[in-house]
Amino acid sequence: MACSFATSTVVSSTPTPKPLAAPLAPQSLSVSRAPLAASRPLRLAAATRSARTSPFVARAGGVDDLPLVGNKAPDFDAEAVFDQEFINVKLSDYIGKKYVILFFYPLDFTFVCPTEITAFSDRHDEFEKINTQVLGVSIDSVFSHLAWVQTDRKAGGLGDLKYPLISDVTKSISKSFGVLIPDQGIALRGLFIIDKEGVIQHSTINNLAIGRSVDETMRTLQALQYVQENPDEVCPAGWKPGEKSMKPDPKGSKEYFAAI
Repeated sequence: MACSFATSTVVSSTPTPKPLAAPLAPQSLSVSRAPLAASRPLRLAAATRSARTSPFVARAGGVDDLPLVGNKAPDFDAEAVFDQEFINVKLSDYIGKKYVILFFYPLDFTFVCPTEITAFSDRHDEFEKINTQVLGVSIDSVFSHLAWVQTDRKAGGLGDLKYPLISDVTKSISKSFGVLIPDQGIALRGLFIIDKEGVIQHSTINNLAIGRSVDETMRTLQALQYVQENPDEVCPAGWKPGEKSMKPDPKGSKEYFAAI
């Protein structure tokens, strides 16, 4: 912005004083109302029941936030092993097509990990029936994944799997999802349910010694799909398909509590 300066000339035998600048003209400032990154408060979606949107959906702050529930999942394009072949997996390829179960595990050829990986594979057809892709991730190479898949289960291997195992050798995927243990260079047992819009709707992170439940993952996924298909309803604790849901208002909730 250009600023004008006024000067005056005085005829005198005394030295002429240096010209003084006039006050700066007022400026119009545009102030951002965005919340400070440090606080990152949750913003509730508008309480509208149109367009199949639930008013009880919390969306986290800006695009630079950690991938908390309510944020878009960080995209990645990585090598993986599937059907004993090397393939590429890009997370955003599933947007508009499928739900995604993305789970991290610490290392190949360990102890708790194969019990989780094979459990998800054994239930893969059930996830496929409800339009869901399962993806496993660790910081191991595709060569390590392949060797583990080619090892029989009775010898601590995986055998053939029905979904891809992704290689995160750069650790960038684990870091972007907030599950990387920096001083160990491996991931915690993080699990994320991502909807068809690419938004993280559920996350759970276990420490290294604690395996996860495929049953609970399935139940949570089914509850998510139900409330997205029925945005005027919510699912109470332990809800399973076929059980009574709840209307999130004073009258509707009383009907639920009176019926149980």
